[in-house]
Amino acid sequence: MTVLNRPFEWKNQPISSAVDTERLSIVAGGQTDWFVDPAGGMSKVNAPAALFAPTDAHYTLSARVTVDFASTYDAGVLAIYERDDCWAKLCFEYSPQRQPMVVSVVTRGTSDDCNSAIVEGRSVYLRLYYHGPALAFHYSLDGSYWQLVRHFTLGALAQPRIGFLAQSPTGAGCAVAFERVAYKAATLADLRSGD
Repeated sequence: MTVLNRPFEWKNQPISSAVDTERLSIVAGGQTDWFVDPAGGMSKVNAPAALFAPTDAHYTLSARVTVDFASTYDAGVLAIYERDDCWAKLCFEYSPQRQPMVVSVVTRGTSDDCNSAIVEGRSVYLRLYYHGPALAFHYSLDGSYWQLVRHFTLGALAQPRIGFLAQSPTGAGCAVAFERVAYKAATLADLRSGD
C-alpha cells in the first residue's frame, strides 16, 4: 500500500485498513501491543504497524491522530522500529484513569514507559524527529506549535523503519485514523522552541 506515494509493509496484520493520499485507517485486534516489560512479565510486539524505510539522514514524520478510545491503553501511534527489542513509539493513549494522554515508550532490550500530557478529545498531532543517532518526540494541539515529549537515542540503527501503529492491549480492538500525514527531510534547530 502507499501513503503519500511511499510503499509500506505491515508488521503484523490489522483487522482492517484503508488508505488514500489523505488518510490511513487501521483497526487493531484485541490484546495487541508493543511492550517488553522491564519487570520480566508480559512481552508483546504484535500490534499492527504500517512501516516504511525513511529516505533521508534527518527527517520528521507527523500526523493528526484520532483514536476511537474504548479500553485502557487503546492508542494510535507513530513508531520507529529496528527489531523486536529495539524500537520506540509515541502514543495517543487511553489511560487507566480514562483520559486521553500522550505517552512515549523507548525499548532497548526492555521498555521504558513514560506518561506525558493529558489531552482533551480524541485527536492530537504527533511528530517523530530523527537526527541520527538522536530522536525526539513532540505533540501539538493544532499542528503548528509543538511540545517536546522526549529526547533520546536507540543507538546506531542499521535499517530503521518508521510509520503508524494501532493497539488495544486490554480491549477487543481499536480503530485509529492518521490524517494530515507529513514526511520530510528536516533539521530542527531547537527541540524546545515549539517549531
